[in-house]
Formats: sequence, C-alpha cells, structure tokens
Amino acid sequence: MPSTYITKAGQTVDLVCRDFYGRTRSTTEFVLDANPGIGALGPVLPIGTVLVLPDIDTRPAARELVKLWE
Repeated sequence: MPSTYITKAGQTVDLVCRDFYGRTRSTTEFVLDANPGIGALGPVLPIGTVLVLPDIDTRPAARELVKLWE
C-alpha cells in the first residue's frame, strides 16, 4: 500500500527518495509517476507538499555468479 510523505524545507524529490527508500536509483521515476504534476512545483518542493510514495522493492538485485572453473 502506498505511503504518504509531507515535505520539509528545502527537499527535492531525490532527497525524499533517499530519506524514505534509502536510495534514489530506480525510485525517483516511480515517485514522479505516482505524483502527476509534481514537476510543475519546481526542483525544490514547497514545505508541506504531500507526496504519494509507492511500494518499491528496495532490496538489491541478485547478481549472477560467475564461475571461473567448472
């Protein structure tokens, strides 16, 4: 279930993603999609802007192991 977040002074979408998800990679785009028109507010969001933060799997992707010898 998506969460809501209320911005503080000087926050950008990237900073909100870093604070909430722990990273910005592969999260910022989802937050922008979940909040149509948020870009019109400018790069620094006004204090008290309510954002919808979708559920995103924040676990690192599993890497394929390379076997040097078989």
